Amino acid sequence: MLSDRSILPRYTAAAVILLAGCQATSPVPNAQQAASQRSGPAASSSPIQHVVIVIQENRSFNNFFATYPGADGTTTGAVVANSTCGISASGQIALSESPLVVKHDLNHSFQAYNTARDGGKMNAFDNILNADDVPECLAPYQYVKPSDIQPYWDMAEQYVLAEHMFSTQGSSSFTGHQDLIRGGTIVAPGQAMVDLPSCSGGTCRWGCDAPKGTHTSLITQGDVVEAGKGPFPCTSDFTSKYLTLRDLLDAKNVSWKYYVPTPCCNTNGKLFAAYDVEYTVRYGPEWGTNVTWPQTNIFTDISSGELPAVSWLIPVEPDSDHPGEPVDDGPSWVASVVNAIGESSYWNSSAIVVVWDDWGGLYDNLNPKQVGYGGLGERVPALIISPYARAGFISPTYYQFGSILKYVEDNWNLGSLGTSDAKSKSIINCFDYSQTPITFKPIASERSKEYFLHRKGHFGPPDTDM
Repeated sequence: MLSDRSILPRYTAAAVILLAGCQATSPVPNAQQAASQRSGPAASSSPIQHVVIVIQENRSFNNFFATYPGADGTTTGAVVANSTCGISASGQIALSESPLVVKHDLNHSFQAYNTARDGGKMNAFDNILNADDVPECLAPYQYVKPSDIQPYWDMAEQYVLAEHMFSTQGSSSFTGHQDLIRGGTIVAPGQAMVDLPSCSGGTCRWGCDAPKGTHTSLITQGDVVEAGKGPFPCTSDFTSKYLTLRDLLDAKNVSWKYYVPTPCCNTNGKLFAAYDVEYTVRYGPEWGTNVTWPQTNIFTDISSGELPAVSWLIPVEPDSDHPGEPVDDGPSWVASVVNAIGESSYWNSSAIVVVWDDWGGLYDNLNPKQVGYGGLGERVPALIISPYARAGFISPTYYQFGSILKYVEDNWNLGSLGTSDAKSKSIINCFDYSQTPITFKPIASERSKEYFLHRKGHFGPPDTDM
């Protein structure tokens, strides 16, 4: 049953007209039919044959949707007294409305998360220490001007905004991306990876390609951090079995691809592919085929009828929404991908999940449930876009990254990884398979697909945190 916040009042009439006028798009061309047959069928009750997981960077839910009508956001935040920051007393302050481009990267390590959370009071973001051991003060207490992220708001208004999506861990992007392929980062009994591998400099890569001597940091089920005591970031060095969705998909002959930026540039973490951690992928035939670069290959696959059943899509640095970058084309990048699928014959069989990999050090007002191994992490934005999405729905269900994995597992009857997917609620309630498919309406944005296809220059990975 829909909550009283599920349909935005000012869009109700438009949604009714849209649903009433929906018609199916053109049939899937023969090349796509063949690809679908090779990928293995979805569950008989599901019209979804393609799931695309678009992974953006480092934003809290409240940072993007603080003022979204009907959503669980706020324009005030809790602080504790901090003389360094000129905060004389604990209490509530007004959040600042800010541009999408955030001038400085904020500390979003597990330690920072633990500080901000303050035992569940969510009131000590001002006490987080930055890289210079100086408090962040009021820097986390901001939300983005809605017009700067209009494409995201348009997607939410037309489809589904998941207002209670939590990252698996209160940590940085390296583990966030691992969680989006396997739902957890346990590498040894009672120990999971947390934050980032130890390497830095021009040779640093976050996976099996990392320089010799690189270590991960660990966190126990009881949330004790063991900094630098973890194994090399490659599954050949892990003592626990480390299955990912790739293993389940391959076992059922369901096609998949991980679209990632071309490895380049002298920046930390320059190879930002989650599957680089999985030894059998990195040193097997799926590297350079299933794991494919550049990330714009997804446009080619859409137009040529080669979109796989399950995809992950990683942006380059200026398209990632990551704080601390001089430009942010993230909303246009995501809109260009959604439009490419929406205007293709894949639309009537697709679900697009747009999610941000971690909180980025930015304020959010909800206390995450504590489940061990550093999680759950802070709330992040999530959008579910599909002709079968419940139009204008704000899902109040509490999800975590395992909820996305569970949806994929159930859609193709893959079984379970037995990580956070096993105890997560699927995002299935964001869909209504019985409804007339929503006719696609292009998402307006400043930049088009052609811009991203023909842009000149080399760009760093979406996250270069040290």
